[in-house]
Amino acid sequence: MSTTIIRDEQPTISAAGDVGTHCPEELLSRYSEILGSGRLHWTEYHTLARRLGAGGQGVVYLTMRRGAGDFTLPVALKIFSPERYETEKLYLEAMDRIASVAARVAQIQHDNLLDVQNFVEQRRIRIMEMEWIDGYDLSRLLAPEILEQTRASVDDGRWTYLNNVIVTAGPRQSRLKPGVAIAIVRECLAGLAALHREGIVHGDIKTSNIMVKRTGNAKIIDIGSAHACDDLPPTRTCTPAYAAPEVLEGRDNTPRSDLASLGYVLIEMLSGQAPFAGLQSFRDLLEAKRSLVHRLPQVLPSEVTCNELLMDFCRGLIAPDPTRRFPSAEDADHTKGGAASFHRQLIVGGLASEYENEIRAWLDELE
Repeated sequence: MSTTIIRDEQPTISAAGDVGTHCPEELLSRYSEILGSGRLHWTEYHTLARRLGAGGQGVVYLTMRRGAGDFTLPVALKIFSPERYETEKLYLEAMDRIASVAARVAQIQHDNLLDVQNFVEQRRIRIMEMEWIDGYDLSRLLAPEILEQTRASVDDGRWTYLNNVIVTAGPRQSRLKPGVAIAIVRECLAGLAALHREGIVHGDIKTSNIMVKRTGNAKIIDIGSAHACDDLPPTRTCTPAYAAPEVLEGRDNTPRSDLASLGYVLIEMLSGQAPFAGLQSFRDLLEAKRSLVHRLPQVLPSEVTCNELLMDFCRGLIAPDPTRRFPSAEDADHTKGGAASFHRQLIVGGLASEYENEIRAWLDELE
């Protein structure tokens, strides 16, 4: 026979009215010592299960964090490499700046931002502990083999629906339909708005730094290049193909620079090809970024170019002059001509869909 326990601020009492007074004195004493110590410490154990990715800053692993009993939790660990630093002092100074920004990001607690859980040291090497996100990064989701995998897992009717509403083949990779692409961008704008309100620039928005969760939501990840607007690091890192023109020129990296990078991601989602693929030199990249606004009619498919509201939205993100972009992430979403206006247009025209649920269903079919 089971016993029902009623818990409140009073001592634990069983349904029969008995106060729980049978705890061993030694165990109760340990409990009291912990409450009275004012400080706790314990050792965490991580098993490096799978390498998730690598870049200029280090390597990210999926790990299992093990606690007491049978508790295990999948988390991601980013292990920062010292390779590009000439001295240990420079490495540690850079890590301290990243730790400071990571602490601020951890306190934002926004649904569209990575959840940072800890920043630790192991033998002088710094490690960031983060949530593990179950899903696909956007670069992976747009890869042609994912579309092939989708085709193999659905019937003809579902395939036709997916091609009309969610995703279809593009010139070089998969192309997301406008409603879905804008849904992802809107969630990224919400995450960026939360960062920017705290005076932080992400600094490396790109397809591989946007995770699409199995829930259908999007999250911005990898804050290793993030910095405070009022505390620029001496050496800034970026991905040139997605960096705003002013960043490539060595000028200030601002919240509007993040908007330009997100705009390049949007163009890639809508067109089915990376807008600056194959360009290596900064000079060629700068020229291509400055002219992209004028080349949009040739880059984007007709279902996008025929919609002036959507075209204006794209231009408002990728304008080569930062002052001609949307003033902020909030403005890019909510002002007239912003992303929300385009979704409202779809609703009025009877073309809208439940995008999060559509993405979730698509990802379920990839299992």
